[in-house]
Parts: sequence; C-alpha cells; structure tokens
Amino acid sequence: MARLQVEDVTVSFGGMTVLDDVSLDVESGKVACLLGPSGCGKTTLFHVVAGLTAPDRGRVLLDGRDITGVPGQLAYMLQKDLLLPEKTILDNVSLPLVLRGVPRAEARGQAGELLDTFGLAGTGDRWPSELSGGMRQRAALLRSYLFSQEFMLLDEPFSALDAFTKGDMHTWFLGVAERFGTTALVVTHDIDEALELADEIHVMRGAPQSGVPSRIVGAERIERPRTDRAGFSLSEEFLEHKRRVLELLG
Repeated sequence: MARLQVEDVTVSFGGMTVLDDVSLDVESGKVACLLGPSGCGKTTLFHVVAGLTAPDRGRVLLDGRDITGVPGQLAYMLQKDLLLPEKTILDNVSLPLVLRGVPRAEARGQAGELLDTFGLAGTGDRWPSELSGGMRQRAALLRSYLFSQEFMLLDEPFSALDAFTKGDMHTWFLGVAERFGTTALVVTHDIDEALELADEIHVMRGAPQSGVPSRIVGAERIERPRTDRAGFSLSEEFLEHKRRVLELLG
C-alpha cells in the first residue's frame, strides 16, 4: 500500500514550467529515492511534498489524506543539519516533541532513549560544534524521526559528507530504517547513493531553465533486501541496475 502518493503535480514559476504532471508512489515501509541531475526540479518537488509549495495542479496524499499545500505533515531534513548551536544535542533532537506540547523533561526522556539506537550514545550533553559531520547528521535524522515517525523526507542528507563517512552513514541509515520500518523518500543526484539506499528509484529528467519541464521518466526497483547490501556496489547486479538508470537519465 502506498503511504505517499504524488498525483499529476505541475508547478510553474514566472511562466516557466518546472514540473509537468509528475506522479510517484512510495510504499509503506520502503525507502524510495528521487534521482535526477542538479537543476531538474527535485527540490521543487521536495517542497511540494513537504507542503511548502502549492502546485498549480495535482495533489499529494499521505495514507489517502490530502496534504497538498499543508506544511507540518511530514518530517523533512535538508542538506544542512540545522542544529541549533545554543542547544545541546539532547535538546536539539527533543525539540519536535516540545513543540507538540510534550513537557520538556518528558521530551528529553523520550529522545534520550533513542540516542544509543541512532549512534549518539554519550552525546546528549554535548554541543553541535563538538560533533563530527556524520554525528550531526545522525542527530538531525533522529530529530526528523521524532517529528514524524510516519514518513521521512530527506533532501540530499549525506551530500556534505566525505566518501568514507557517507558509506558508513548509508549502512547505518539502512539499519535504522529496517529496525523501525521507516518509510522515506530520499532526494539525491548521486546514482550510486540511490542504488545503495533505495528499494525503488524514481528517475526525473528535464531542463526547466532551457524550457524542458521535468517529468518522472521511469523507475528502477531494487529487489535485493536492504539487510543484504554489503558488497552490493561491487556486484554485476549493481552495474546492471546502474546501466538501466543511466539509460533513463539519457
């Protein structure tokens, strides 16, 4: 069953059509990737799904409920972690609960129980400036998870990390997603990252700045279980998926 449905979304800015009849589904408990080159409108679609931008046409459904143009329905995480420097890690990650009216002590307690699971044991009283980039991203992901355990929307969440840290984060994220049954849509322009993370990749192509609106041109389903991705990137199976994705990208 699809938790998220994007139906026939069209978005224009200043007479320029950026997205034209874009549709995609994300199934419950699955990690989907939205893949496309820079400038093709991925972030615009991200904003539509998050309710930050209202489309000219089309709609966004979460569990069958129309959330088009209504912010605050989904947890979303941008490329930067946006941790508040004046708050400890525990206060940063518990902030979504506090904003929902949970008493601060209770919110800290709930968030604190998940620090170890998210690889943040011993960091609760530390400041964001004391953490590495990878640890800060873990904290940002925990904060997003506490905002909405229904669905996570992630925009290039690992793009600022070096290759070694990024690889570790991919493995860690897949483990967390599997443990909690997370449903997520990850926006990326990195083909290898999409193949390593996704159960299904939705490929977007277009050049709005040149007058060619972006559309979803196809999807690639990865059948290998997320718990069996060790060494996947070195396999012939991975290369076959990559060839098909490159063909979709043109």
